[in-house]
Amino acid sequence: MQRFTQGFYGYAVALFVCLAGVGLFLLVTPQSREQHIPRLDYSITVANFGHAVPYGVWAPQRDPAGWVPNSNRIAKGENGAQVLYLGFATAKQQHAMFAQSNEQPAAEFANRMANTDKAVGTQQVGGVTWEQRYREDKNQRSLVRVLPDVTLVITGTADWPELAELAGTLRQRPQG
Repeated sequence: MQRFTQGFYGYAVALFVCLAGVGLFLLVTPQSREQHIPRLDYSITVANFGHAVPYGVWAPQRDPAGWVPNSNRIAKGENGAQVLYLGFATAKQQHAMFAQSNEQPAAEFANRMANTDKAVGTQQVGGVTWEQRYREDKNQRSLVRVLPDVTLVITGTADWPELAELAGTLRQRPQG
């Protein structure tokens, strides 16, 4: 019996027993191969933003199918203006963010959110024209809509149809 507890042979047997135990543990432990993206409800953030700004807030009426809202926040923009950010993982596992603010000048806010001031075209979404912007080095596409009281920007690595899908869900809520 002493032979199994001493020397190299004993070390090898102990190592084998430990590895067999770890292998058995990994075999019986359930493992998920799916990526889990935490879902964060943004309704309270949107409501709080609506109480802090002097205009009707824009927000998705519903989340696009297969999209997961995964971030939301209110921040101070330039000149003290409030900015609402809503982040999403899209159905194609890309990123999209919706931002809005009454920051002035509106063009500077749009340029900062899109990371470019160069328009590459326009896109019609639900009868409304959005300006398309693209920054190639970041693979970032943006849809920009400047309204009299607020600027809306949808941006991210999502493709144009996905960005348009989010734009199509936006509705303005009553002020207050």
